[in-house]
Amino acid sequence: MGSITLRHVSKTFGEAKVIPDINLEINDGEFVVFVGPSGCGKSTLLRLIAGLEDVSGGQILINGKEVTAAAPAARGLAMVFQSYALYPHMTVRNNIGFPLKMAKMDKAAIDKKVEAAANVLNLTDYLERRPSQLSGGQRQRVAIGRAIVREPSAFLFDEPLSNLDAALRGTMRLEISDLHNQLKTTMVYVTHDQIEAMTMADKIVVLNRGNIEQVGSPLELYKSPRNLFVAGFIGSPRMNFIEGAYAQSRNAKTVGVRPEHLILSKESGLWTGTVTVAEHLGADTFLHANVDGFGPITARVDGEFGVKHGDRVYMTPDESKLHRFDDKGLALGNAVVAA
Repeated sequence: MGSITLRHVSKTFGEAKVIPDINLEINDGEFVVFVGPSGCGKSTLLRLIAGLEDVSGGQILINGKEVTAAAPAARGLAMVFQSYALYPHMTVRNNIGFPLKMAKMDKAAIDKKVEAAANVLNLTDYLERRPSQLSGGQRQRVAIGRAIVREPSAFLFDEPLSNLDAALRGTMRLEISDLHNQLKTTMVYVTHDQIEAMTMADKIVVLNRGNIEQVGSPLELYKSPRNLFVAGFIGSPRMNFIEGAYAQSRNAKTVGVRPEHLILSKESGLWTGTVTVAEHLGADTFLHANVDGFGPITARVDGEFGVKHGDRVYMTPDESKLHRFDDKGLALGNAVVAA
């Protein structure tokens, strides 16, 4: 079991209220991602769950048992940090088994658990190496292995891939997701990268200034963002926002349209713009254009759509995919009234 419940949890540092008042349910076996911009409180919230920070108010329950005042070691959780924090003089085997050695477990039992974790993480051939002989991705797997052998109720990951290059981050995303599928253990994962959130999570918690803006599956947040903040944060490239007469004709203060929901043409369309930057990525091209009457608009098109800086292009939004927001930034629903 690995359920985690937060009831009116808050955290202040002096006069600054970092976490105002949060309620959250994390179910047993879920992969939950805390995502948001730098300074939104996601790492602080994870540290409150881990017991590395004291709460200023509220309750934390793990498997139905209150642990608000419990020491980190008594919570049955295992944390993986951005820093690998490996012992350089120890082998991979000894690094993974270190928490069990500190718990005075029998050596034979330690070896069995270490070898099982190494097998899951494809580290069997590296057990006698030292951290200096490993790649960044392998070191992170060792850090995860050290958490696995403790057989925790839940794993807590604090931006574990930030130190890796783009290719390794992609590989490690797949490996951590596969690990979750194998272990079926609750995982709570902090990142500022919404692509990590979208590709890994069962449930995403979007944070902004310590508040939970929305909780839902990746597709729920993508298709039905609750407000302008979530709409602009989830999705890459980010959603385009349009105000003025066009929005008013759709009975909204702001209309949002995702780059992939714009139909582009070199001959005709509803809007006309001039390409300022064309990012050719192979399968896709991201077009940044200055659209007459609106200003900068980003579109995502097929990589074969050949354009360059200065070209004129025509855009037509898919009206069925528009997002409408009121003057408070709250979603109105996707139904539109044609001009």
